[in-house]
Amino acid sequence: MSKNAKIAAGGVAVGLILLFWLPWWASLLIILGVPAAAYLTLDPSQRRRLRRATRKELGR
Repeated sequence: MSKNAKIAAGGVAVGLILLFWLPWWASLLIILGVPAAAYLTLDPSQRRRLRRATRKELGR
């Protein structure tokens, strides 16, 4: 199993645990808020590069 697959599997497991442990709206805020916060921490040049990159190129 590749490193990215392990990270994805761990994220799914944590997400399922949070769904049962927290109210649904709190889980939704975490699921949507973490990627949004990560995107907002990028500087403008990194955001442009990320928007230009195709999905296949993101794994490089």
